[in-house]
Amino acid sequence: MNRSFTRLTAAAALMVLGGTALPATAAPAPAPAPITSTAFGPQSRADDAIAWFAARNGSTAYQGYCEKAVENAYGTTGIYASAIANWNDAVRRGAAHKGDLNPPKGALVFWNISAYGHVGLATGDGNFWATSVNSRIGKAKLPYFSNYLGWAQPNF
Repeated sequence: MNRSFTRLTAAAALMVLGGTALPATAAPAPAPAPITSTAFGPQSRADDAIAWFAARNGSTAYQGYCEKAVENAYGTTGIYASAIANWNDAVRRGAAHKGDLNPPKGALVFWNISAYGHVGLATGDGNFWATSVNSRIGKAKLPYFSNYLGWAQPNF
């Protein structure tokens, strides 16, 4: 009887405090489903990054900040000071695919068009998203700009 009284008292205390008593056999709640998904399952990081650019198609908000745009598309910022710094790091690490015009979906594509370079995001079908496509975020066919350097997987 003492155990029953203790349980009853604990349940009453919870009710007074505005809570509810859960049965001892209550299972934990299932994990939430991924936020980004398709009919075929969760989207990849590359799909999410491509969707980030597509959602900003036509925006001029990132003009002059191509490296920031690709980093933001992958959910980060401040990794590299410029696109050319990112490319040079890929070369140093042996991860650069120099001159290759067939980057996989999600790869970063690079050009040497200024002191800071330029970077975009490959869609895997010969196209890419980037800033400065007709002076705004847009999608174009590779190589589009002159002085194409190649591609590398993101290092972030």
